[in-house]
Amino acid sequence: MKGDKKRKSEWHGPSDGPWPWVNVGGEIESAENEWLTTNDLGAYASSTVALMHTRRNHGLLVVPWGETGPRYVILSHLEVTLSTGGRSYRLSTHQFPGVAPTPGYRHLESFHQDPIPRWVYRFPAGSIERTVSMVRGHRAVCLGFTWSGSEQARLSLRPLMPMRREYELTQEHGGMLQEVTLRAGEVEVRPVGGLPSVRFRHNGVFMGSPDWWRQFEYLDDRERFKDFREDMWSPGVFELPLYPQQTAHLVAFVGDAPRESPTMLVLEAAQHQLAQDPGPSAPAALRTLSVAVDSFALAGGRGVVAGYPWHDIWVRDLLLALPGAYLCRDRALEGLLNLSRVFAALRGGLSPEKLEVEEETRICLDASLWLFVASARVVAALDATTRELCLRELVQNLSSVFEALCKGSKSAGVELSAEGLLSVSGVGPATWMDAVVLGKAVTPRTGVAVEVQALWVRSCTILAELASEVGDDALAARATEQGARAARAFRSHFWNSERDYPFDRVSSEKGTLASWGDAAIRPGALIALAVSPELFDDAEAHRILDVVEGCLLTPRGIRTLEPDDPNYVGSAGGTIEDRLRAAHQGSAWPHLLLYYVRAKMRVAPSERAKLMGRVEAALCGGRSLGFVPQMVDGDAPHVWRGSPAYAVANALLLEALMVDLRAPLPGERGSIPPKF
Repeated sequence: MKGDKKRKSEWHGPSDGPWPWVNVGGEIESAENEWLTTNDLGAYASSTVALMHTRRNHGLLVVPWGETGPRYVILSHLEVTLSTGGRSYRLSTHQFPGVAPTPGYRHLESFHQDPIPRWVYRFPAGSIERTVSMVRGHRAVCLGFTWSGSEQARLSLRPLMPMRREYELTQEHGGMLQEVTLRAGEVEVRPVGGLPSVRFRHNGVFMGSPDWWRQFEYLDDRERFKDFREDMWSPGVFELPLYPQQTAHLVAFVGDAPRESPTMLVLEAAQHQLAQDPGPSAPAALRTLSVAVDSFALAGGRGVVAGYPWHDIWVRDLLLALPGAYLCRDRALEGLLNLSRVFAALRGGLSPEKLEVEEETRICLDASLWLFVASARVVAALDATTRELCLRELVQNLSSVFEALCKGSKSAGVELSAEGLLSVSGVGPATWMDAVVLGKAVTPRTGVAVEVQALWVRSCTILAELASEVGDDALAARATEQGARAARAFRSHFWNSERDYPFDRVSSEKGTLASWGDAAIRPGALIALAVSPELFDDAEAHRILDVVEGCLLTPRGIRTLEPDDPNYVGSAGGTIEDRLRAAHQGSAWPHLLLYYVRAKMRVAPSERAKLMGRVEAALCGGRSLGFVPQMVDGDAPHVWRGSPAYAVANALLLEALMVDLRAPLPGERGSIPPKF
């Protein structure tokens, strides 16, 4: 099950609507894709369709501590045994060293996520349907088992609990507390002193038999980490009776206990998921993305999880995903609350990389600029009353960011050049191309980067417009002047006549632009064209798109470097360091298609149908069912890499459909009007 192996698994979607399904038929090759389900607190469950974990991040209950993290794997597996007709069947599939996977998958007939994950296992005496439902508002999961046989059966469930941070591994040790408290219909265990207790609700019998299960092997981790085997502790076994056409549940949770019955918990989760689907009249791609983006949005505007099954809340990702995650779905107020959280986290007027500010958190220059763009989008989506109430405070907050950028920050390595462009010193704040290997930036953004300057010009324009609206004419004039200076300098220094394409970076020395430029063909110019098209004339815009189509465009996304460049890395297979080196040196990112669509629609709106097809193609064949992953290899066959479910990719493609392309298309029963 290596990442670069061609998968035999065929899952249905997105042409079938938002609910993917897989016909497994007892073949493990058909069950290698991953599934994911989350809740509004950022807790999740995820594994392969076979329920054979291939990553240390997989689990049935992975929860964040506090509002945003860190996340812990509480319940990894259930070892499941069905007893019926005088025979016992093990449903679980695991990989142990040197042997074939345990054969639970041979009974697996199909997988469906409609709208919660559901497995159907077939046996001579009947079938069993298994479900996994994250409980909304709680760090809890509800596991259901419905038996369709004609006679009563019995189910044995042994929870396997590593109780660790999501990136760590547990090895057998003698420090487990093994504290167990029995109550009517509930078992409470506290294996680790530094973590809260875990509670299980059930309708059967619990038999305590604490033990270690050893040497689980994670095949996807084998290429990425030196350690890829784990031992897991178990407190004992739950024995649940199975009656025909009835459902037995096991609810596992930490923290506050859910009050509702298991049936109601599952119903609430299912109804929420169903409500995210715009319905069969909408294009299939739009339905898939509408359901997907909800998985990343936390309740109450508390952030956007950047990706599963790793990543937490990163400010840049939050701001980029905000229009798709909230505004496209009529949740502008939650978008505003997210902005408030970002403003509260500013350090010296500039944005940190992560929402939860830590001492070591770096300043993120491009996130500070995307804050202007996101603010403008939120303001445009608000109703008139809310807009009037919040606009002045919003302008004040943006003004503080503007002043900080104009002043510069030596500690953050940000300086405004004499000609009005933002430069980055060797200290360097984080920008989008922020991969670091062995302490060295893979793709340095020192100097004056093309997309940063376009964002700076756009930010000045936005601030001028909003300041004028609230009557702050002095601020509006300053922002207008600064934006005009930056635009003049941009036009003077960024077009590379030799390659007929903008420089990716130009140098800055002592506040004045110097003579050298980085002529590498990267997507920064495309982002600049989409963000601030006024910086280019029509011929330049067409030329940028021609180069992008010839060098960077793939069926799955936009490459980060042209293949002819000597630094190009076409495949990201191998160790974490190998993948980091490739991430911005050739890997293609699906979310960049938004900027291609946006720029292309301005110069060639007649190609709308073709652009719709490109967005839809980016949804097909991903590793995680129903989600667009983070990136793909730059070289064919464009194997998916990075986070299997990436918020920015799903949110920006949804934005492209709803705002730039205004889906639906084929039947054209009326396009969806832009909301902002």
